[in-house]
Amino acid sequence: MAETQLEAQQHPEAQARFRIGVFAVIERGGTYLLAHRSDIDWWNLVGGGLEYGETVEEGLAREVREEVGVAIEIIRLIGIYSKPRKRELVLTFLCRMTPESPAPGTSEEVSEVAWFPPEHLPDNLLPKHRQRLEDALLGSMQALLRAQVTSTEEDQRIPKGM
Repeated sequence: MAETQLEAQQHPEAQARFRIGVFAVIERGGTYLLAHRSDIDWWNLVGGGLEYGETVEEGLAREVREEVGVAIEIIRLIGIYSKPRKRELVLTFLCRMTPESPAPGTSEEVSEVAWFPPEHLPDNLLPKHRQRLEDALLGSMQALLRAQVTSTEEDQRIPKGM
């Protein structure tokens, strides 16, 4: 038995467990769909966590459908983002709505949706999501690898101890 397997059996709490997130940068005519969260005053990209038994494509399609009610097709992978503080790995894709998709709408998680041109992104766009959208704007055909190491409190400008 390999040493790392033996260590994992002896110390199961030390095993790596990560949440996998999938997010969509949805483009339409040079504008980008953002969703305003219901729980906090921040705009974000549409997406969330994969569920057991889902492929990446299935999870992304489900999250987008649940949050804003649209059907999408993936154009390309924008980047892979490591979030070690939250033990997350996030895959972000450039997408477009399918021709038969309904218009985006709100949901339990989303209080408002809007299309934004890159030069007029809202100030209260979550910083990690802004980076991912800006990465899409680079137009690279190769996926980027990025570490997103700031805390949620730092991103949302929450004072320490609150």
